[in-house]
Amino acid sequence: MNLLFLREEELRQAIELLYFAYRDFTAEPDSILARFGFGRAHHRVIYFVGRQPGITVSALLATLRITKQSLSRVLGQLIDEGFITQEPGVRDRRQRLLQLTAKGISLERELTERQRARVARAFREAGPESVEGFRRVLTGLIDQDNNHALIARVGRGPRR
Repeated sequence: MNLLFLREEELRQAIELLYFAYRDFTAEPDSILARFGFGRAHHRVIYFVGRQPGITVSALLATLRITKQSLSRVLGQLIDEGFITQEPGVRDRRQRLLQLTAKGISLERELTERQRARVARAFREAGPESVEGFRRVLTGLIDQDNNHALIARVGRGPRR
């Protein structure tokens, strides 16, 4: 297939596949989160705090692109229920540094393991040459404005 000449139908199929992939990618975590009365916003916070222990609230807001009010509600619940701790910054006491508790780490691992296994299976089935193409397509879908650091961190490939 010549990528310069994608037809409308091929683009529509890609859009549908993204919808169906996201539906199935989030289905198992959604059922786990429901046990705690949590939703996808809680999942995103848990995931990114787990990926970047000590992340500041402002950095998390920038990563998730949500309002302070939305984050405050979700973060407050996660702190109150013992999944995340919040400490003042060492250099700047006004900063609030976030970290998963043991309970939070356990939940993050349970949620991520399901998704990791799904992605690993898809990569195995597609073959190693597909992994870089997949990364490039997803990176291309992310708005470039204000996301250069995100794309540099995530789009560069596996961590060593």
